[in-house]
Amino acid sequence: VQLQASGGGLVQAGDSLRLSCAYSGRTSSAYVMGWFRQVPGKERDFVASISWNVYTQSSDSLYSDSVKGRFTVSKDDAKNTMYLQMSNLKPEDTAIYYCAFKLSLPVSTLRDCYCYWGQGTLVTVSS
Repeated sequence: VQLQASGGGLVQAGDSLRLSCAYSGRTSSAYVMGWFRQVPGKERDFVASISWNVYTQSSDSLYSDSVKGRFTVSKDDAKNTMYLQMSNLKPEDTAIYYCAFKLSLPVSTLRDCYCYWGQGTLVTVSS
């Protein structure tokens, strides 16, 4: 699975921004995609994840407490793209954002559960 993240940029506090993660390659019938972020010198932290089960046509999502209510994760299977809609951005949201792929359910916050990663896109929020 190949992942390509895009959409980062410089915004002001309170602004909105949408990140995209285009994916290609062979996926499983039930999988999870996630967003993580990393500030230089710190660990890569979980932001949000979304699952999809082809058999039950069901989806589940999970958010970190720091972004719950402000960020929304979604996916468009027709475009093979996952999105992260970020609203009411804060300076502490400044980081490099990575998208990741997990080959099985359930949704997870654990970085080591995701085996495929995209290259990161930088989000900078000025105060």
